Amino acid sequence: MPSSAEIIKAMDEISNTVCCVVDSAELCRHTHPNREFVEEANKASMRINEYLHYLNTNHTLFDAVRKAEQEGHLLTKEAQRAAHYLRVDFERGGIHLPAEKLDRVNQLNIKISQLCREFSENIIIDPGTVDIFPASRMPQSLHHLLKPIYRSRSTISRESLGHRDAMKEKGFRIPTDPNTLSSVLQWASDDEVRKLAYMKGNSVPHANLGVLDNLIATRHELAQIMGYRSYAEFTVKPNMSSSPKVVISFLQELSKMVRPSADEEFNKIKAFKREKCGQTDGDLEPWDEAYYTAMMKSSAYDFDSSIVVSYFSLPQCISGLKVLVESLFGATFHNVPMAPGESWHPDVLKMSLHHPEEGDLGYLYLDLYSRNDKYPGCAHFAIKGGRSVSETEYQLPVVALVCNFSSSCNSSTVRLNHWELETLFHEFGHALHSLLSRTDYQHFSGTRVVLDLAETPSNLFEYYAWDYRVLKTFAKHYSTGEIIPEKLVHSMQGARKMFAATDLQRQVFYAAVDQTLFGELPTPPTSSIVEDLKREYTSWKHVEGTNWQARFNHLLNYGAGYYSYLYAKCFAATIWQKLCQEDPLSLTTGTALRTKFLQHGGAKEPDDLLNGLVGDGILRDCNGGLVPDITCLCNEMKFEKS
Repeated sequence: MPSSAEIIKAMDEISNTVCCVVDSAELCRHTHPNREFVEEANKASMRINEYLHYLNTNHTLFDAVRKAEQEGHLLTKEAQRAAHYLRVDFERGGIHLPAEKLDRVNQLNIKISQLCREFSENIIIDPGTVDIFPASRMPQSLHHLLKPIYRSRSTISRESLGHRDAMKEKGFRIPTDPNTLSSVLQWASDDEVRKLAYMKGNSVPHANLGVLDNLIATRHELAQIMGYRSYAEFTVKPNMSSSPKVVISFLQELSKMVRPSADEEFNKIKAFKREKCGQTDGDLEPWDEAYYTAMMKSSAYDFDSSIVVSYFSLPQCISGLKVLVESLFGATFHNVPMAPGESWHPDVLKMSLHHPEEGDLGYLYLDLYSRNDKYPGCAHFAIKGGRSVSETEYQLPVVALVCNFSSSCNSSTVRLNHWELETLFHEFGHALHSLLSRTDYQHFSGTRVVLDLAETPSNLFEYYAWDYRVLKTFAKHYSTGEIIPEKLVHSMQGARKMFAATDLQRQVFYAAVDQTLFGELPTPPTSSIVEDLKREYTSWKHVEGTNWQARFNHLLNYGAGYYSYLYAKCFAATIWQKLCQEDPLSLTTGTALRTKFLQHGGAKEPDDLLNGLVGDGILRDCNGGLVPDITCLCNEMKFEKS
């Protein structure tokens, strides 16, 4: 029989081999422009998932891991932790169950994978459309997002019969995918256009209502076979929060704290709308929010977003990422040529992260432009985890950063709005977590941490996208080269804070929906749950006939774990204020972030990492679990702590 250390190393090698296939297939099926590759990646993904279920129910492997855990005193601390978590992973796969129940667990897991894939595909296949006539109802600034359409005029005068064009009326077809919808809701002055777009965008794809019901029921059955009261309990148990009760109490605490400010913001928007429309009693509708808040921000701070984008050409923004790693970690990014067949699209760049003393730290692919049939949002894909192969060899981490910025034939003319820059920095935080990780086992590499810690680095790096000391190092006007004015950045910061309570309240609502849908109670139609929670957690009304949850794809990969974004928001606020704010670009700050947090991935207890980074005052005990201390977030948002 091999030694305990050899068992854990062999298990990690198996995990590494399988993860490399799973992760590569995942990237391929979301980004590859060739449909054949996508279909093959889908097949590979399904086959490897089935193989994973076989591995997870292999008693020989399980018994070996249990033996290694029992002989933990012979192992390093990280190996002991790996043995423990490998055993827990086996048990969460149902290996300890009788054969009949184990078969059912495997069937349910495969069904869950299929339902998640179906839900995602439906979002891409059916983004919804709205036809608007005449074309003059749509502002010029949106025309590039819309498809011109024509219809016969209902009444045509005899004089115009000779003119073919005069017989046709031009309009626009609005695709109501999330990106286009948010632009329409912000810029279309026609109230009816916004309403139609909002209603359609928030009620497609209708097929996903059935898929979601099925997913909820399947996950609930799985959790009950595993001995849990709900899927939420099954998901949350290994995390810092440890129980849905702790999560709900945290969400209620945040909700209570944010409510007075969110109500105040709601009333200001309502008063502004009435003033603009010359009404004394007009209601505020959900499709009014983006339009009127954008107007209020630009009038209060006298700036428009078209000026802001001129300072954020994409090449300059990539320079900003390079500034971050050089200032904080003393490392540099270098473009690396790719082998034949390595790239999946001509737009893809490959860079190595290089340290002058340590050599290459890892590799980053950038796939930043939008194209048809590509993953619609922005995401970080781990392709290969870091791990110690031998005393002298380390397997370097490989990640891809995938975004959907408006493409152009000339990359130097692509300019980001500030929200897109913030998203780029957010995803880059995930990428750095992976690239700077130096764990012995890939099982703990980078973002392979407990769910409610995973979003902390990404949320922390959002702060860098708002700090003038950072922005002035790379944000330069695309034609004049002028550095972004400090006054403009202060205006952007002021505008951001105007409706911060409303934005936070929305995140609390999303987390409550996610927690409730996968909670204990039998589920009535998801729409009525969403409607009740919207009333309980927000200042806004639910619109009859809308099913916003039908394209909330965080219900798939973050099922009952969306609250972790709010944990991360609190942790990031504390880390920023206690460690980074004074000198965000110093090597001292970066060294602390790297050596006390990022390099450990999931190889240490999350509370040890957080306390080790900033000292006490970042976590609190609550009903047997851990919740973030909200003091720093309250200070930042100027809330009264209840």
